[in-house]
Amino acid sequence: MNAMTPKPRATMAGSQGTPDRRCPASFRRRTWRALAAATVVAGASTLATWWVTEGRFIESTDNAYVQGDIALLSPRIEGSVATVLVADNQTVQTGQPLILLDASDWQVRLDQAKAQAAEATAAAETAQRQLVQQQATIDAAWAAVSNVRAEQTRAAAEAGRSGTLVNAGWASRQANDQNIANAAKADAAVVMATAQAEAARRQLDVLKAQVVQANARQQSAAAAVRLAENNLSYTVIRAPFDGVVGRRAAEPGQEVSPRNQVIAVTPLRDKLYVIANFKETQLRHMEPGMRVRLTPDIDPSAAVEGKVESLSPATGAMFSLLPPENATGNFTKVVQRIPVKLVLAPTAAAQASWLRAGLSVTAEVDTRGPGAQRLGLFGAAAATLARIAP
Repeated sequence: MNAMTPKPRATMAGSQGTPDRRCPASFRRRTWRALAAATVVAGASTLATWWVTEGRFIESTDNAYVQGDIALLSPRIEGSVATVLVADNQTVQTGQPLILLDASDWQVRLDQAKAQAAEATAAAETAQRQLVQQQATIDAAWAAVSNVRAEQTRAAAEAGRSGTLVNAGWASRQANDQNIANAAKADAAVVMATAQAEAARRQLDVLKAQVVQANARQQSAAAAVRLAENNLSYTVIRAPFDGVVGRRAAEPGQEVSPRNQVIAVTPLRDKLYVIANFKETQLRHMEPGMRVRLTPDIDPSAAVEGKVESLSPATGAMFSLLPPENATGNFTKVVQRIPVKLVLAPTAAAQASWLRAGLSVTAEVDTRGPGAQRLGLFGAAAATLARIAP
């Protein structure tokens, strides 16, 4: 019989015979899985740390817009545009002339008002001098009264002596009658002089009233002069504050009136602010002075810092033309929004070249307080690690 040929033994996987090629791939998969798991755990830990220490205190909204107190200028008088001194988007200073109106008619009105004021001043001086003259007339009238009273006393005494002499037979009756007539004339003269003095005194009251009237006319004329001067000054439309010209609607030769808006001036960047409309559920811990980060839609990488200046006393809906009336049969509860005024730090506003009124921004308010520092995702994690492992 032929001897049986022994069969070769099957090599075991991983034995010293033929190596298993699946081992390196499996090892790599296990390594990558471990790294991925560690990365997920680290990321989750970092996110959780940021949320606990900082994120849950941040209230944000994208319902926020840059605003400014824009002045829409209209002429205060009617007139024709003579010159437009500025161009669109030009920076202007407070009081700088922007538009000149034709001033010829208003200059004539000022001259006329000054002439009327001079006339009123002369009339007032005349009335005052008449008052002084009348006072002198009154003094003369009362002096005349004193004179005729002295004459009355003398005539009465002369008539008394003449009567005594007539009764004694030492004087004629004719002389006595003459003395009695002189006494009667003296009495009449006293009455007439007193009446004239009283009339002069009453005339003084009339002149005093005329002086008051003349002074009032003088004041009215002076006011008319000031009004004419003001109207003449209104022919120059000036910038109310430092800003930038926009919406220039006036052209030389155009007839304008106080109803026409001819030019607008927007404030400079450091005077702009943001109105952020936060939900009522976000305002529980929000107070003035808290720090805020503003991220503009025009450039998300150009975020600026600011602070909360004030909160509106009512919701935005209450200031609308038709405020909501919830006491009706059909009621749907809607989360209300409160306008919050946010101001930028002066240095941040000066550096934010993108800042324009009307732009949209995202506002993030840190409700931890004015002194809170935002560290960000990795900064919060690093700060936590530094506290745990000094």
